[in-house]
Amino acid sequence: MIRKLPSGQYRLYSRKKNPKTGKARNLGTFSTRAAAEKHEREVQYFKRH
Repeated sequence: MIRKLPSGQYRLYSRKKNPKTGKARNLGTFSTRAAAEKHEREVQYFKRH
């Protein structure tokens, strides 16, 4: 899940909650939405290979 931050950057969060904190895990911060979407695809690929 990608959210826009007040700073104008985009942050990729995991869909699952982190059991330790109860919040979604931060999977990286990117300057453009396209970069965040690209990384999200890379994460999905990595999870399945």
